[in-house]
Amino acid sequence: MNSRFLTFLLILLDWAFSCSGWALFYFYRKTSIEGEEFTVNTSFYLGILLVPLIWLFIYLLQGTYQDVRRLYRLKTINLTFIGTLLGVVVIFFLLLIDDEISGYKQYYKSLFVLFAIQFSVVFVPRFILVSYIVKRIHSKKSGFKTLIIGGSEKAVEIYNEIQDLPKGIGNKFIGFVNINGVDRLLEDKIQYLGHIDDIENVLINNEIEEVIIALESTEHDKIRSIISRLEVGDVKIRVLPDMYDILSGTVDMNNIFGALLIEVNSEVMPVWQRTFKRVIDIVASIISLIVFTPMFIVLAVLVKSSSRGPIFFLQERVGKNGRPFKIVKYRTMVVNAEKAGPQLSSSNDPRITKTGRFMRKTRLDEFPQFYNVLIGDMSLVGPRPERQFYIDQIVKIEPQFLELTKVRPGITSWGQVKYGYAENVEQMLDRMKFDLLYLKNRTLSLDLKIMLYTILIIFKGSGK
Repeated sequence: MNSRFLTFLLILLDWAFSCSGWALFYFYRKTSIEGEEFTVNTSFYLGILLVPLIWLFIYLLQGTYQDVRRLYRLKTINLTFIGTLLGVVVIFFLLLIDDEISGYKQYYKSLFVLFAIQFSVVFVPRFILVSYIVKRIHSKKSGFKTLIIGGSEKAVEIYNEIQDLPKGIGNKFIGFVNINGVDRLLEDKIQYLGHIDDIENVLINNEIEEVIIALESTEHDKIRSIISRLEVGDVKIRVLPDMYDILSGTVDMNNIFGALLIEVNSEVMPVWQRTFKRVIDIVASIISLIVFTPMFIVLAVLVKSSSRGPIFFLQERVGKNGRPFKIVKYRTMVVNAEKAGPQLSSSNDPRITKTGRFMRKTRLDEFPQFYNVLIGDMSLVGPRPERQFYIDQIVKIEPQFLELTKVRPGITSWGQVKYGYAENVEQMLDRMKFDLLYLKNRTLSLDLKIMLYTILIIFKGSGK
């Protein structure tokens, strides 16, 4: 089944059964707690409209809808239990705390009944849907498009091990890529898709969802280099563990029937924080675009009067998972500033207008990017997006730079706050260190700290 359809179906089921769950609880609340006759009135309809949305928002924060095809029964029980527990507390303080009751025991009774009803009505359809998905995977009728990197005896061994498992674990092998000219032993089993040098095109052209790196874990440098290139795309990466990995507990054993593989997970921010971060992005962007409209108009007039040319400057940048997008900024340079080819600006760049110099120091030229944030191209905080022209140069020196494209780029970043605009590739590499450090330590509290420092830079006009 299509991933988007399954996600839509799960959301629809959660919404529909949350509506029925609230209707049942409303009936119980009126007849047993308040001792009144059940009647359908305005408060009932408001509850049916509002409460299911609260449940869906909580499930969204949990990451329930992130990748429905990867849900399994135990995880479904865990998500439903914790989500219901949190939802009951939220709904209690929003809607139930002002109920007229004869004693506090009735509060506890209401909470227990609400939990029991919501858990039951949501869990049953979820369990049926997830069981259907798991059954298709176990019967090998469904799976994730998987690529093997390497074609040596070790690759053949991993392939045979997974294929010979009594139950499928979700790997639908599309083909393999080799690393040198002789490691093509898998060619009689699955399709040869090319050399590791073409890995980016192979991932895109074959819509790969999982990659298994079939190299010995002792080949650290080679594996690290491959992982840096793979992290441009949105794929699950698995590698072979060595004995240290097994003893240290880093081996992923979600599936007891699965092969012994480590899942490489560079995402340090919990699902609920990532979801909440996106909610903050959307809300803050809408508010900013509305509240700062008078300032946008003033800045537009200043830009237009500073030099001939358009008010806004649009340029293609590389976004999340390597996808290009058009970044929107106020124009701070003269028209055709790059007629001789891509050029980074410098402190005394004659191409920068007087108004542009002020806007760069105060970061006001970045304000139109709230539009990029709103439509999902960017985030408020994240590594600064670069042009492909410069990324190609940086990656030759430091392949780890590609890790920065794993997340949404930001209007501001740790590197931007600590370092400012880069004037050459060397400075880009220096700034990259701060952004990589951010990537490995991302939290909502760190985002807040970076935004506060950015606000200080705006008011002080101390930006580089």
